[in-house]
Amino acid sequence: MKKDIFIILPYKESLNANFAGAVSLYVTDTCRYSKFKKRIQIISSDNFKNKSQLFRNRNYIINFCKKYEKEKDEIKIIEIHNRPEYLRYIKKYFPKTKIKLIFHNDPLSLRGSISINDRENIISSCYKIIFISDWIQQRFFSSFKNADLSNSIIIPHGINIKKKIDLKKKKKNILFVGKLNYAKGYHIFTEAAFKFKKIDPSWNFIAIGNESRKNIFPDSNIVDEIGYKKNNEVLDFYSKSEIAVGNSVWDEPLGRIAIEASSRKCLPIISNKGGLAESKNIAIVLKKNNSNELVSVLKKITSNLSYRRSKQNLFYKKNNFDIKIISKKLDKIRFEIMHRKVIKRINDKMKILHIANFNENSDGRLYYSFANKLNNGFIKNDYIIQTISDRFFLKSNRTIIQPFNPTKKFNEKILNTLRNFSPDLLLIGHVFNISDEVFEYCKNNKIKICSWYIDSISPEFLKDNTKINFLRNLSYVDNCFITSSTEFFKKNIFYKKLKFIPNPVDSSIDNYKNFSNKTKMKYDIFVAISHGQNRGTLKKGKSDEREEFINNIAEELPQCKFALFGLNNFEPIWGSNYYNYLSKSKMALNISRGKYQNKYSSDRISSLIGNGLLVFINNKTKFHKILNSKEVVYFKNKKDLLNKIKFFHNNDKKRIKIARSGYIKYHKYMNNRVVSNYIMTCAELANFKKPFWHNIK
Repeated sequence: MKKDIFIILPYKESLNANFAGAVSLYVTDTCRYSKFKKRIQIISSDNFKNKSQLFRNRNYIINFCKKYEKEKDEIKIIEIHNRPEYLRYIKKYFPKTKIKLIFHNDPLSLRGSISINDRENIISSCYKIIFISDWIQQRFFSSFKNADLSNSIIIPHGINIKKKIDLKKKKKNILFVGKLNYAKGYHIFTEAAFKFKKIDPSWNFIAIGNESRKNIFPDSNIVDEIGYKKNNEVLDFYSKSEIAVGNSVWDEPLGRIAIEASSRKCLPIISNKGGLAESKNIAIVLKKNNSNELVSVLKKITSNLSYRRSKQNLFYKKNNFDIKIISKKLDKIRFEIMHRKVIKRINDKMKILHIANFNENSDGRLYYSFANKLNNGFIKNDYIIQTISDRFFLKSNRTIIQPFNPTKKFNEKILNTLRNFSPDLLLIGHVFNISDEVFEYCKNNKIKICSWYIDSISPEFLKDNTKINFLRNLSYVDNCFITSSTEFFKKNIFYKKLKFIPNPVDSSIDNYKNFSNKTKMKYDIFVAISHGQNRGTLKKGKSDEREEFINNIAEELPQCKFALFGLNNFEPIWGSNYYNYLSKSKMALNISRGKYQNKYSSDRISSLIGNGLLVFINNKTKFHKILNSKEVVYFKNKKDLLNKIKFFHNNDKKRIKIARSGYIKYHKYMNNRVVSNYIMTCAELANFKKPFWHNIK
């Protein structure tokens, strides 16, 4: 059969079993089970004649391109592994061929994907981008304000899981597999071996691997260094050994130790670095990556046979890295390319002019914003909506003559729209440059005026010009709806105009039911914070009190897998990327800024509860009258939160029960149809029954 799928290995990789690296193993193992294997041609440097050290990657890829250029119309797919720098040559010589790029390492360390421009070019040039771990995907999209995940997918390394393993035949071996250097944590392993041998000398410490620039030399009586071994020989060692250690100091892209060791019921111990965290559910995770911690863990494992056996069996059972399944996922993409089908989805009284920031400048990044959800609620309730996006208009209408915000022109547009559209309600959200003339026009023409404000009203945020503008608007509107307790303004003369509303859920956007997901959820805890929605990225050198609190929680719970965004130099996530990680999480921490938090939460609460996650909320929010302890989990302090996360991490039934109850209540009483009808009722433009939360103070 003619070869029309070409897989290009990095120059350094070899198909020779004696020298095969992780990428070669990934390719050969997946191809073995591929239904396209007769159509696949693997390209490696094994037979590459030009072995010059100068420009070797360039010469290698150009050699391939020139050799197969005549077949460019017959080659359907080219899969490039871990060398984005090859992409420009493939595009040049094979312009019609579909390209897949598979990342096995940090994209920010590989030529051709270091800069944002490089990565944007990759997105536009490739049919599909494959990452072997979420961590690598996160690195690829770091610094992106808009992350389109539609042509990317996670397909990790896999292993042929051995079916029959006799635990009674295992030897008292503790293995280290990999490069014998500091980055891999080999120095920590050897230090731990030296200390542990004094406690129990009956255990054997074995190091499998090599290092060309070796500078760690343990006592051969303590650590037996047996050199590089073929992968099948390494797997045989796992089958015969009790424990394997993979305690990398650097950020591993994925780490095969936990995957391979657990497949042979060899108990893995790993550090919490980079992509290693993605195998937390099949390994014991070191709380601290040092020799004392490793010795402590080894003492517990080696002294308790029943504990060791239970973990070996559990991690073996949880290992979902079956190479046959991985191969099928790769084949699915190949099938899509070979038989691609484009499916197009075709998504139609009282009138409302809604002026707010509808985020046109965000290019879809904030499609689930409060303004958009509220707008959807009015539409679902059969109201006629006309919108003006203030920030987009002001930015688009700046000129050299008028470089600042053209507020006069903006107000003229509002007046013209009011005249032409004749709305029953003018609804404004976070718009503070509306002229007196506009407000007067509404009053004179019996147009109701309402506003909404969803930022924190805590004194450290609602101050100076922000406070002045807020109170000015309050003086003009009939009602102002806020997502905090109105009690804060009790002494204000316009206090009665203020109404509490919850952040609305939108069933068309918040459509996941994580509590009913029968497949394994990838993350235990989802946490996403930011330095402002409209900004999109982190402010350099800035952090807030939440970051330290969240990091402390994550450090205290090494066995829990966190999806953390907006801290530790990981950019916040938006758009489909936000819902991608949210949809794979069991629980979430809802934590907001500000001293005054009575009934306040950022608008992410609606997407967390509204998609079926179990949500942890601070007691000081006083949300109990809105959501009781059977619908969310309240915590008093860090210790209380830690205990409750641990409890629900180990009690799926109770987690599911509370998450389901919260989801049902939120979708029933706090959806965007209920909230929009409540606004119309308060404006005396409708007469719906007010929801239970309308008089909560």
